[in-house]
Amino acid sequence: MAKKYTRRQFIKRAFATTATIAIASSLGYLYARYIEPKQLDITSHKIAHPTIPKDFDNLRIVQFSDTHVGHYYTLEQLTLLVDRINSYKPDLLFFTGDLMDEPNKYAAANHLIPILKRLEAPLGKFAIYGNHDHGGYGSEIYKKLMEQTGFNLLMNSSKEIHLRDSKITIVGLDDVMLGRPSFEQAFQNVDSSSYTILLAHEPDIADRAAKVGAHMQLSGHSHGGQIQLPFLGPLITPPLGSIYYEGAHEIGTTKMFLYVNRGLGTTRLPLRFLAKPEISIFTLQST
Repeated sequence: MAKKYTRRQFIKRAFATTATIAIASSLGYLYARYIEPKQLDITSHKIAHPTIPKDFDNLRIVQFSDTHVGHYYTLEQLTLLVDRINSYKPDLLFFTGDLMDEPNKYAAANHLIPILKRLEAPLGKFAIYGNHDHGGYGSEIYKKLMEQTGFNLLMNSSKEIHLRDSKITIVGLDDVMLGRPSFEQAFQNVDSSSYTILLAHEPDIADRAAKVGAHMQLSGHSHGGQIQLPFLGPLITPPLGSIYYEGAHEIGTTKMFLYVNRGLGTTRLPLRFLAKPEISIFTLQST
């Protein structure tokens, strides 16, 4: 027999339910605002492919992305990030866009230079444009800053990395949303027999990248949705970051490896929920 409730019990139960929801919501907000954005997830991946030369076996790549300095991501956080990245001793270092949230409005841009200069990678530091790097007339600000900090800024261009008699190729695509991306220009000097890594800020161009011959694509942009809910996934994803919004994927008949880094900062809202900030580490393996 169903249990009967008095009016007082019903009101008490309704109040308890409402109070529980309010407390849970408050705790959820506090976690999303103050705790998860300062956590850091280190993801490690082994990448095996027949075209990776034996000279590049066990080469270590570190990717970081989407710091959005100025939008609640501070110089102090960036300094700690640099120390953390250097502790992994990357051979190659890739930054996949969106350094400052609003480059033309961020007054402390020059303070980034000595911090980013400390990043170490013996085979090179490479960067590409994100939409925020171009946005608000920030293109030249970002370009000068990356050049001053020892990064190779790739914009529809490529660079071969040589070890002894072997090589791999790094390709950088200009930002798809606000730049002038050209796959034809980016890949025009690429040796098709060389293992090729494409840096492209927006992940959803991966199908095109697989068709033009990239073996691996590293992207950011989506922040993993920044706010996810269990069983529902991200509440909001940006344009060109909604099909592939985080993690590893195999693309096309060539099974190109795509990895979408969740980034480190935030934009619009200073919140992260079930989308922790991330540094990605990739170890190449010759087969």
